[in-house]
Amino acid sequence: MKILLTGKDGQVGFALQKKLSTLGEVIATDRKTLDLLNLKFVKHFIDRLRPDMIINTAAYTAVDKAQSEATLAHQMNVLAPKVLAEKASELNIPLVHFSTNYVFDGLKKEAYVEDDPAHPLSVYGETKAHGEVEVKQHSKHIIFRTSWVFGIHHQNFLKTLLRLASERDQLSMVSDQWGHPTSTSTLSEVTFKIVDALFKNANFKDYGTYHVANEGETNWHDYALFILREAKAFGFPIKVEPHSIKPILTSDYPAEASRPLNSRLNTEKLKKTFMLELPHWQAEVKKVLSVLPY
Repeated sequence: MKILLTGKDGQVGFALQKKLSTLGEVIATDRKTLDLLNLKFVKHFIDRLRPDMIINTAAYTAVDKAQSEATLAHQMNVLAPKVLAEKASELNIPLVHFSTNYVFDGLKKEAYVEDDPAHPLSVYGETKAHGEVEVKQHSKHIIFRTSWVFGIHHQNFLKTLLRLASERDQLSMVSDQWGHPTSTSTLSEVTFKIVDALFKNANFKDYGTYHVANEGETNWHDYALFILREAKAFGFPIKVEPHSIKPILTSDYPAEASRPLNSRLNTEKLKKTFMLELPHWQAEVKKVLSVLPY
């Protein structure tokens, strides 16, 4: 089996490249080997490669910059997935595509389910929502919506927090945005199991959209407290005392792009369909801290 994987240098792509290698030949691409902004080249690349599956982890993810780079975000998050879906349809192969909790406005009181209507608050969220629409034009699609991704590779909230906490003795964190921190380890494990099922079952019928997030919910402030308490226990050089991190409201932290206050994703559909258990985010944070250098 031949798997075309985009975005190999990103958080999710990096984790998937090694994980999927036991299932077949993984052709992992980055901007140099497969420029997703060059749609004509993308078509030729796929025509030559003729993969058995496409997994798209590449995206424009600079949430605030997207407000002023809407065209670029649209090219990466809408037009590129559209072409990937068209080529997957031509070859009659599955397309796995990663999306985000930012397609929602965060006004719902409960955790979002897959069928809740998208209502993004930002250009980034809008382009990701439109990208989902394009991917859904291909019947053999799986869309994974996830949130607050962290891991060992690439920049993320956990690693940025550790750096800031080693440089400063005071920090402020938003306390009214709620969600599920999700590890790249969990995302790669879930993807592996479903890709394996796709390859083994010629009559696979469970295509569609799924929410993938670690168990447990938190806000950015409490998330930061947990990270720094555990980091201190692991011996990381932390200057700021965790209990002294100041909680602030989203309204006190102006940003170019609006964020949903409720980013919680209901994962029952994923767990029931594929009989999966998802680890708690705190356990995943400890796993990452145990192997990060300091």
